[in-house]
Amino acid sequence: MTDKTNRTQTRSAAERPDRDEPGLDVLLDVPLEITVELGRTRRLLEDVLKLSSGSVIQLDRLAGEAVDILINGELVAKGEVLVIDEHFGVRVTELVQRGDRSRIPGRRA
Repeated sequence: MTDKTNRTQTRSAAERPDRDEPGLDVLLDVPLEITVELGRTRRLLEDVLKLSSGSVIQLDRLAGEAVDILINGELVAKGEVLVIDEHFGVRVTELVQRGDRSRIPGRRA
């Protein structure tokens, strides 16, 4: 077999949509955990034990500030909180670049 024939066969095999190699499709039904984080705070155990119905916990973010959108514990986007038919939702306002992504401190991998 000549080199030219070999390249032609390789190229046509790679261009076939029905090839036997698995593609991204095999991953499309993998469940991912999506978390939206409004904010954080730290409290002493003593203060946590005093919490009761109606207690208010102040977070480290301001009202209207972007929330973090995490997928499997990794920051991937920022967004704004919406109310949709009595349910909360989040509008993605910014995608975090791959190099800027980080795991959120205190989260398990």
